Amino acid sequence: MNYFTILLFSFFIGIVQLNADYNVVNAFPNLTFNDPVGIYTSGDDTNRLFVVEQEGRIKVFNNNSSVTETEMFLDITSIVNQDGGYTEEGLLGLAFHPNYSQNGYFYVNYTDYGPRRNVIARYTVSNNPNQADYNSALIIMEVNQPYSNHNGGQTSFGPDGYLYIAFGDGGSSGDPLNHGQNLSTLLGTIVRIDVDNPTGSFNYGIPSDNPFIDEFNAQPEIYAYGLRNMWRFNWDLETGFLWGADVGQNAYEEIDIIESGLNYGWNTMEANHCFPPGSNCNSDGFEPPVWEYELYVNGVCSITGGFVYRGNTIYSLQGKYIYGDWCTGDVWALTYNENGNHINEHLMVSGINITTFGVDQNNELLLTGNDNIYKLVSDNESLIGDLNYDNEINILDVMQLISFILGNTEFTDEQYFLADINPDDTINILDVVQLVNAILN
Repeated sequence: MNYFTILLFSFFIGIVQLNADYNVVNAFPNLTFNDPVGIYTSGDDTNRLFVVEQEGRIKVFNNNSSVTETEMFLDITSIVNQDGGYTEEGLLGLAFHPNYSQNGYFYVNYTDYGPRRNVIARYTVSNNPNQADYNSALIIMEVNQPYSNHNGGQTSFGPDGYLYIAFGDGGSSGDPLNHGQNLSTLLGTIVRIDVDNPTGSFNYGIPSDNPFIDEFNAQPEIYAYGLRNMWRFNWDLETGFLWGADVGQNAYEEIDIIESGLNYGWNTMEANHCFPPGSNCNSDGFEPPVWEYELYVNGVCSITGGFVYRGNTIYSLQGKYIYGDWCTGDVWALTYNENGNHINEHLMVSGINITTFGVDQNNELLLTGNDNIYKLVSDNESLIGDLNYDNEINILDVMQLISFILGNTEFTDEQYFLADINPDDTINILDVVQLVNAILN
């Protein structure tokens, strides 16, 4: 075969674009759930998944697509209160202690009445690893909620070992009690507490570097504020960024990178815009969002925050923040750039009412909605061979592959994977031939 002729021909036919197609598939076709709002792993390398049902149940099962049944890890429906019909109350969050495999501690965030409030409670696993000890409850924190909506819900341990919790602004519409800009309340904030070192009469301590610990009339638990209803936030451990998606009022949804002590503007601003719409405001001192999108365009209505993808099966999404919309099931990928020129890609319209995203122990992305757990997938064959990460397979990739074979270029582990076209764990002329054939198709 005349390889030079093939390469020359492929150059003259120009760029052949093989863009990745994204889709979601039912990850566990034999399982269904009742109002699933959370997907979690316990961090103990058991490859189990824990699904939170809003009414007050946590179910556990092996992360295997052929699994046929779940086990009841915890059922607290008897103490979880929520309004009937569509509601933002219920069992809203779950977090496993970083040392869960040793101490068996996990934390839940749920709503209760009398008074209406968010409850953060610690439970302990029983001798059966798939069943919690119902009687082990220890109340860590309670925060009163004046209305039934905007309860936040995310409850997660950070890489620093502290527990972070999002509380919405207290609800109703437009933050009528002005909690968002009030540091004397925990509403409208993300708090940061130390559950391992309680102090005084509390079942938690305050980290010494919390930003408002020494500020008069400010709650020392507060980490960041000016948030309307941050339903989901998550860390990207490779960059250290804390990504959060704040649900807007009636004009814009926003994505923020949360940092200690910053004010994100609500209710003076909604994303990058003065609130209420048409009003004048001073934006000095407010941290702007990384990204926003307009509400009620093509049906979108409520942002669902996700994760920066760090899995091993969809290389085109590496390092991108994946998020969606509850109404339409749109899924996007946001690439962060330090210069502010962030790139937002529309991946698909799933048609799923996306309530939350999650990752398994291999960091593969999952999402919930419509009583099922779904997995984000891609046509990997269209990604193999894209060695320069421009979402196209063309003569430039062939030249880079040949340069590697000749010893003139080094590949990362990811590039090596993408370059092994056959695949036989060896990069050689056979991979060049297959790559050229893919271009010629």
